[in-house]
Amino acid sequence: MTDIKNLDATSARGLRNVGVAIALPTAKALLKNVNFNKRAILGSILFKPYTVNTGTGVITINGLQPVNHINFPAGATHVTIKGAWLKMNFATGVYDLQSSNAVNLAINAVSTNVVLTPAAVPAGGPTNLFLLQLEFYQLINGVQYSLKNGAHNSLAIVDVV
Repeated sequence: MTDIKNLDATSARGLRNVGVAIALPTAKALLKNVNFNKRAILGSILFKPYTVNTGTGVITINGLQPVNHINFPAGATHVTIKGAWLKMNFATGVYDLQSSNAVNLAINAVSTNVVLTPAAVPAGGPTNLFLLQLEFYQLINGVQYSLKNGAHNSLAIVDVV
C-alpha cells in the first residue's frame, strides 16, 4: 500500500494517500495478484486458468480436475473454491463485499466447470477488486474438517478495475 500511496502525485508530501493514487492504472496493477497468504501463493496452488468477468463479478474455471490442476496438501480430500467482488472507496474506507457461491469438490480427476457468482453487485466505491479463495478439507466419518496448516489455503486479488 505504501507503493500505491507513493504514486499520489497531487497531494503534498506527508499527505499522499491511497485514495488518490488508486485511480491510476499503475496503482491498480500493484494490487492485482496480491496474495494474502505468503505460504500459499495462488499461482502455486491453482494450475488451471480462470476468467474474471469484471462486469458481473463471475469467476469461471472451466474443466477443473482437482487432482491434476490443484496442488493440494497431504490428507486433503476436498477443496472449496469461493470468489468475491469488493467495491472499495480507499479515500473514505466505505466498502461492500459480495461473496460468491462456494463450490466444494472432491480431489479427484472428475472435470468440473466452476462458476462463482457473487450474491449481488456490490455498492460503494469506485475501485473493484475480485478475489479468489481455495480452502482444503479432509473428510472423516462423513464430516469435512478444514485443514488449517497455513501452507495451502490461498486467497488472492485476481483482478482490479
